[in-house]
Amino acid sequence: MINLETTTPTSEVQTQTESQPQETGQWKRFVLDILETILLAVVLYFGINAVSARVRVDGLSMSPTLQNGEYVLVSRLSYKTGAPERGDIIVFSFPMDTRQDLIKRVIGLPGETIRIQGGEVFVNGRKLQEPYIAQPPAYNGEWIVGEGQLFVLGDNRNDSKDSHQWGLLPIENVIGKALLIYWPPSDWKLVNHTQEVFAP
Repeated sequence: MINLETTTPTSEVQTQTESQPQETGQWKRFVLDILETILLAVVLYFGINAVSARVRVDGLSMSPTLQNGEYVLVSRLSYKTGAPERGDIIVFSFPMDTRQDLIKRVIGLPGETIRIQGGEVFVNGRKLQEPYIAQPPAYNGEWIVGEGQLFVLGDNRNDSKDSHQWGLLPIENVIGKALLIYWPPSDWKLVNHTQEVFAP
């Protein structure tokens, strides 16, 4: 009677035993790579948000400079070392509801008197030339800009809720300066910050 015994060669047993740690090590490296990628993405996300913001233009209050539905990149660092200037297009928290962000153009600076009369804007009695507006304002008024405040208007003067309606903007509400329109791609361009130009 012949006894048959099935055996596994020693070399095969060793190979199987050695392959298990290799597979475990590869799996660990794979998991670590995924975790590192996720961590890097999180760091980049919060890092980008710390220096910039992205806002969607809602409405026509800044037309023709900005159009409804456009997305704008905003720098949070622009005013860390300086103050807003006349002509800057800024994003800020709406004083009446800080959950809402608005985008307008800076017209009046601290210590100035703004007067709107006869479709024209005057800063300390000097007429401001404004090639960027949709149409002259159809309202009149006078405002004294206090320390720590700004007077802001939409470029579409007669279709904008701004300082001529709700008052002066605390500078502390400013989020940043609009840099460029990045969406839709066909509208891609740097935002035009027209500096102050007074009539002769």
